[in-house]
Amino acid sequence: MSTQQLPPALASAAHGFGRYLEAERGRSAHTVRAYLSDVGSLLGQAAAEGVEDLAGLELGTLRRWLGSQSESGMSRATLARRAATARAFTAWAVREELIEADPALRLKAPKLEKSLPGVLHQQQVLRLVEGAESAAVDGEPLALRNRALLELLYATGIRVGELAGMDVDDLDPDRRTLRVLGKGNKERTVPYGLPAALAVDDWLRRGRPALATASSGPALFLGVRGKRVDQRQVRSVVKGMLEGLGDTAATGPHALRHSAATHLLDGGADLRAVQEILGHSSLATTQIYTHVSVERLRQSYQQAHPRA
Repeated sequence: MSTQQLPPALASAAHGFGRYLEAERGRSAHTVRAYLSDVGSLLGQAAAEGVEDLAGLELGTLRRWLGSQSESGMSRATLARRAATARAFTAWAVREELIEADPALRLKAPKLEKSLPGVLHQQQVLRLVEGAESAAVDGEPLALRNRALLELLYATGIRVGELAGMDVDDLDPDRRTLRVLGKGNKERTVPYGLPAALAVDDWLRRGRPALATASSGPALFLGVRGKRVDQRQVRSVVKGMLEGLGDTAATGPHALRHSAATHLLDGGADLRAVQEILGHSSLATTQIYTHVSVERLRQSYQQAHPRA
């Protein structure tokens, strides 16, 4: 339900929560919209049950809200995310003294089924970058850009939103590092290798000047009209390149992030170093890639060992 359709007190609470996420937590506009969509759905359930303000919000309402969505076929991951949103919202409401007790303290979400992220084999990555390099031989600006962004995504494991938001001066070519503004406006420094450095330098020398306009600003990667490239464009580029491989189900930039993390660990990188490179706030998030590496090792063993 849209917050505009809610009773005034509930709508006011939702708007206040949105301002808190944006101003105090530093969440992006996209993330705030996602949170408010979940909160609007929850408060819509409450309003339908006759609740006029947050004082009437009860654990039973929260459970019925999640239950109705589960019955509609919503995935466990989405249910878990919505339960987390509800807990964040009610905890905020307690801090703001909009309610006295937190009704979500005993709210349980369905356990997530752990799944291993799909990764590319190193030979697949090699074919991918070789294809991008061949396409850029003639110096066509977009081909130079696509090669550079592909190399940088794999070299650093950064998120597609982080790549799209990068400026030229975020690069330190001498040290081969880049400054990344991640989730929660947390800044980190990430190294990249020589192939990525060469591709980015080629883009900056031959590609970017051909596309840059007065409105380009400091954006590192540009679209065909000279404006900062957006996430949708990057996803489309990488999706097309991955489809060209013909032997992977990977579909977007996140596959490069997964692959970078897995290959770092396969090569002996320290888990905490990988955590820092990826910008994970929790080491537990990074640890899933250790499971990926073990799974790949097990598959190789079964294929190669005569008594596997």
